[in-house]
Amino acid sequence: MNSVPGLVTLHVWRTPRRALPRALMRMARDPRRLRALPGVRFGKLLGTGTGTGFGPGDADLTRWAALVAWDDPRHADGFAAGPVGQAWGRIATGAARLDLRPVSSRGQWSGVHPFGDPAGGRTQGPVLALTRARLRPARAVTFWRAVPPVAAALRTAPGLLARFGVGEAPIGWQGTVSVWRESADLMDFAYRRPEHRDAIMQTPVRRWYAEELFARFEIGEVTGDRSVLGWHPDEKDPTVKDSTA
Repeated sequence: MNSVPGLVTLHVWRTPRRALPRALMRMARDPRRLRALPGVRFGKLLGTGTGTGFGPGDADLTRWAALVAWDDPRHADGFAAGPVGQAWGRIATGAARLDLRPVSSRGQWSGVHPFGDPAGGRTQGPVLALTRARLRPARAVTFWRAVPPVAAALRTAPGLLARFGVGEAPIGWQGTVSVWRESADLMDFAYRRPEHRDAIMQTPVRRWYAEELFARFEIGEVTGDRSVLGWHPDEKDPTVKDSTA
């Protein structure tokens, strides 16, 4: 799977607490249905975190997500009306969708390269960074101890538009989604903020991850309710196409 998908979409739903049993049922039933949708080359249903700590105690049981890589962008248009989109739509109080173009991707997810081998290049406007890792059980405690300084630095990072944690399970499968005003802001945080730079340097030494992936995307369009993403209310970037559903 080295070719780059035609489109990647991130769907995020906000659900009421009373709908938690139905959301958990959807998380159990829908992964296979998601992967079976026409045009899907890779799909994951994800729980989310608040983005304040990115640890096991950070779970947000009122927000859920689906990340989908499509061979043909035309198939993505029918997601909301399809079996998975409709099922989540029935229990959601708000929803948002981001259309993404892969810019770079390093590492694997479930043994595959879901976003191919993008050529990179310059981007215009906001970008989304996705990190995902499967922790080695014996290294998990040291990883979680290293997270708080990075999370604290992220909260005040210039150019940050939105952030939250993602994971396939509450413990052991960790990930982050962060949205930045432009690629330069992301690069400044990743390589110039000492907290994050130190975490990068510790990774090969500590051997925290059994599998890891880092990907960067150019955001083409944001639809729906940005507050579901935790988008900063004063940060509505005019370079992103925005339509409210």
